[in-house]
Amino acid sequence: MKGESIELVRILTTFTTIDLSNNMFDGEIPHVIGELSSLIGLNLSHNKISGKIPQALGNLTSLEWLDLSWNQQEGEIPVSLTNLGFLAELNLSQNHLEGMIPTGKQLNTFQNDSYIGNPMLCGFPLSKSCKNDDEQPPSLVLHQKEESLFGWKAVAAGYGCGMVFGMFLGRLFIKTAKPLWLARLLCGYTY
Repeated sequence: MKGESIELVRILTTFTTIDLSNNMFDGEIPHVIGELSSLIGLNLSHNKISGKIPQALGNLTSLEWLDLSWNQQEGEIPVSLTNLGFLAELNLSQNHLEGMIPTGKQLNTFQNDSYIGNPMLCGFPLSKSCKNDDEQPPSLVLHQKEESLFGWKAVAAGYGCGMVFGMFLGRLFIKTAKPLWLARLLCGYTY
């Protein structure tokens, strides 16, 4: 069976999209997927595919959509999927995947429905957090830190205090009519 699946992959290298959904295929996804570098879409949904999602899927850098839903895939989602910079659609729902969902690049753009039916998955974007995750992608954490260091409240408070102090000095100049006295005191001006 392995020899046949390798030959099938070699035949399919000329295609830009492959839809093998609803065919009752079983077994694992062949690890020679890297030979499909021009592939734009891959749909293997509604089969009986088992085993782990191959790291080699991350080598399909032209991939725009990937559907592995309704299979028996298990293990963690490979971090190599963050290499798929053109990925616009992802469906890994209804499998047996587990662990933390990798974050970064395109994977940060997908919602809960890409992962539904995998009760052992955790992390962003799911509401179920992992024990040691930050629950947010790095870009959101960075944005929150920037706001907390220098927010609009600090600017408003500084502006208000500066305005009150400026009005006080202006009134002092006008009321005392001795601006030279203040100039000597502040600047060391001698007349």
